[in-house]
Amino acid sequence: MKLSRLFLKAQSSKYHKFLLEQGLRRFVPFNRSHRFQIDQISAHSLRIKAPYRKSNLNHLKGIHACALATIAEISSGLLLIGILDPNKYRIILQKLDLEYHYQAKSEAVARFEVSEDWLQDRVFEPLENSDRVFVDCNINLFDKDDKQIATAIARWQIKNWQSVKTKV
Repeated sequence: MKLSRLFLKAQSSKYHKFLLEQGLRRFVPFNRSHRFQIDQISAHSLRIKAPYRKSNLNHLKGIHACALATIAEISSGLLLIGILDPNKYRIILQKLDLEYHYQAKSEAVARFEVSEDWLQDRVFEPLENSDRVFVDCNINLFDKDDKQIATAIARWQIKNWQSVKTKV
C-alpha cells in the first residue's frame, strides 16, 4: 500500500494506524526497540509517543534527549510525507534543533500540527516557482501531565525528485 494512502486511512482506522506504526519499525530499524507509537493522527496534525521504558531512558531514568529528538523528527517528517506526494517530492531533514526545558520522568509526546495556510504559504506556493524549499517545523514535546519538556525546530528540505542528483 502506498504511504500516502496508508497515512490517509490511518486517520480513521486503528488497523491502518497499527500498519503505519509497524512500517515505521520495519523500514527504520533504529526505531524498532524504542516502540514509538502514533498517539493521534489527522490530516494536519500528528502526535508521536515515546513510552517510558528502558530503551528510551538515560542514566538518570528520564527519557533520553535522543529519544525526544527522534519523536520530534518523526512527528514533523511523517506528517509532511503524509501531506505531500512522496513520489513527487523528496523530504530530507537538514537541521534539528531542540531546547530542553526539564527532564521527562514519564512518557513523552511530540505534537506537530500545521494549518492549511501554513502549507500554502511555506510549501505549495514556493514549490510552484522552485524545485526545492526549506521549511521550519515547530514541534512541542510534553510529558503525560501535559507539561512542556522540550521545544524542537526541524528544518526539512522538500525537493522535486526530478531535481535530485544523487541516486536512491
